[in-house]
Amino acid sequence: MVRHKPSRFVDDDVVLPVGRSDLRLPSRPYFTKRSARVLLILALVSCALVVFRLGHSTRDDASQYLYLGAMEDNSTENGLPPLYESYHDYERHLPQHNLSLPYPEGRDAKFFWAANHVHSSGWGNSMQELLVNALLSHTVNRAFVFDNYTWDPDGPGYSVYNGKLIPSRIPHSAIISGPIIGSSWPPGDPTPRSVSREYFELVCPRPLVIDSYEINKELRLDTSVPASVIFDKWVDRLNSLRDPCVEIKRSSFQIFEIWLFGSSRILSLWPRLSKSPILRNFSWSPLVLQAYAQNAHLFDSPSRSLSFLPSYLRPSNAAPISPAELHNVEPILTPDQTNPVPGLLALHVRRGDFAAHCAHLAKWAADWNGFNKFVALPDKFRPPPEGGRGHTTEENLQLYMKRCFPTIEQITDKVRKVLEEQYSLYGNSRELKRVYVMTNGDQEWLEELKAALMEVKRWDAVVTSRDLSLGWETKPVAQAVDMLVGQRAQVIIGNGFSSLTSNIVMFRMLRELPPEDTRFW
Repeated sequence: MVRHKPSRFVDDDVVLPVGRSDLRLPSRPYFTKRSARVLLILALVSCALVVFRLGHSTRDDASQYLYLGAMEDNSTENGLPPLYESYHDYERHLPQHNLSLPYPEGRDAKFFWAANHVHSSGWGNSMQELLVNALLSHTVNRAFVFDNYTWDPDGPGYSVYNGKLIPSRIPHSAIISGPIIGSSWPPGDPTPRSVSREYFELVCPRPLVIDSYEINKELRLDTSVPASVIFDKWVDRLNSLRDPCVEIKRSSFQIFEIWLFGSSRILSLWPRLSKSPILRNFSWSPLVLQAYAQNAHLFDSPSRSLSFLPSYLRPSNAAPISPAELHNVEPILTPDQTNPVPGLLALHVRRGDFAAHCAHLAKWAADWNGFNKFVALPDKFRPPPEGGRGHTTEENLQLYMKRCFPTIEQITDKVRKVLEEQYSLYGNSRELKRVYVMTNGDQEWLEELKAALMEVKRWDAVVTSRDLSLGWETKPVAQAVDMLVGQRAQVIIGNGFSSLTSNIVMFRMLRELPPEDTRFW
């Protein structure tokens, strides 16, 4: 179904306003939001306490590895997580938010807004959809309309997760940089720069709204249909439209759903994605890169230089980072610049309520995430034939738990095996000396894991996500810091069922790191 939204402007018969030379969005006063926190906090904390006492999360997909900051007591301003007002404001004032700009921007721009993008999911799931939606928009030469990393799109500034307050919406510029969120495209690229949702809604009061079911109806659940077929059908549909403002109906299914990303069907898009500036010019945000630099001594040799980062992001810089530097959306450290840290072994170990999630995967005979199934990678997984449709055997359950929620003994067994294989390949020339554990595990369990790993060999250091020193605004995006560490590790052992692992694997494959250095439980 295709329709136009009714205009919010009574006498406006055009899609893009043409009477104003500059439609830059005004700043919003911070005082109002900060005052609103005081009004919201009593109700939200009360909800948090109720949820905590009931002993369950407010979301069914609570097994997602979301916010490290949501799992521990935050040292926050006024006792609350950040709302990232300055980041929102910077996005609001991107230079391309200007109708007087020449072609292909300004009044000539065409837009693509996936209003149905995923929310209430972990960053790994959100990120993989974000990348492919942006790839689609770039392929049809439309300005990609970006939103926030969203837990709750409509509610107050805070949500409750596992009895803790978390930001409901985090601006993407606090997590990533690059063309996806408005940086320049490579020279000669005719695509208009990405714009914020707020700007799109201002200049496109009557967008053409398309229900994703129109294209995906017969394709979305057909396991024989690769993602590239769905992608190409959307390219054809969008290229057939003259309307400058295209929006995907918010209540419709995502164009690229978890069923695609959760299978090898998604790999059919890799040839395009791996060559696109969407991935080639991707970078983590200055906030994430700064947090990495401040903690680099934990997982890298103290003598190693951080010269790959600009001086203002290094710990040795005494001057405070300027707003222009902190909010810069231009890519700072692209994937081809993320050289491996010699001697670093990264482990992705999910705990907590992920145990129930792994058992659920066993009952439905789930496969690994698609980007964990590159043919070149040595570790494989094939769902066992016995099980599915909500049922499994005890043997199958144990298989899934070993690959999805390994015990300390199973973790150390795998580490020993990987060390042996690394030695057989390289001898002592690429010895692994440090371990970094990406995890949401509790401190007591992690101390047991550290001790067990030290019995495998005398590492120079074994540290975990819990050992990171993180600032107020960094804690809610700490999973991105973990991803950068995993991306740069000499060797990683990841979780094949995890989208966070799969995004790391995607960057490692883009960097053409040796396949035998990317492993799974």
